[in-house]
Amino acid sequence: MKSIEIKGTERAIAEHSSDQSRALKAIRKNNSIPCVLYGGGKNIHFTVTNEAVRNLIYTPHIYVINLDIDGKKVNAILKDTQFHPVKDTILHIDFYQIDESKPIIMEVPVQMEGLAEGVKAGGKLTLQMRKLKVKALYNVIPEKLVVSVTHLGLGKTVKVGELSYDNLTLLNAKDAVVCAVKLTRAARGLAASGK
Repeated sequence: MKSIEIKGTERAIAEHSSDQSRALKAIRKNNSIPCVLYGGGKNIHFTVTNEAVRNLIYTPHIYVINLDIDGKKVNAILKDTQFHPVKDTILHIDFYQIDESKPIIMEVPVQMEGLAEGVKAGGKLTLQMRKLKVKALYNVIPEKLVVSVTHLGLGKTVKVGELSYDNLTLLNAKDAVVCAVKLTRAARGLAASGK
């Protein structure tokens, strides 16, 4: 898995919710994002700049994040990102501190590999699930999960339950369809004419 370095500044938490929401508005007005780091025993509240997280948020890749919060360094993963419903700006980010001895849950991108039999017969290959949820130690999580589609015929699918990867547990529903070769008009025509 790739790594990325992000610097943050610890922030104090106001006791009253009205003071808290004022403080969060001020942070966002300053082109910064309020964040929380979970998993290290005590939650750490901090801020990062929009610029610092751009390459982490707007990418299909997954990263181990080398967080530097006022000189305190920890490894973490991205847990959750909240966006403004209208403006699409980032409102809040949650990170989760990695413990090398404990498995983590993370979504990993899916990549199809090979030319499906059904595509040769005129079908259309579609990826239904762009990411799969896995549970594993962070150092064995791959950058992507490769799904071979070479054997996939017309009208056939690959389901989560048919996939397995070393040292990873897939957490999605076993009957969820990852990818499929759908029948197109052209394929139906070929089948009808007996070609």
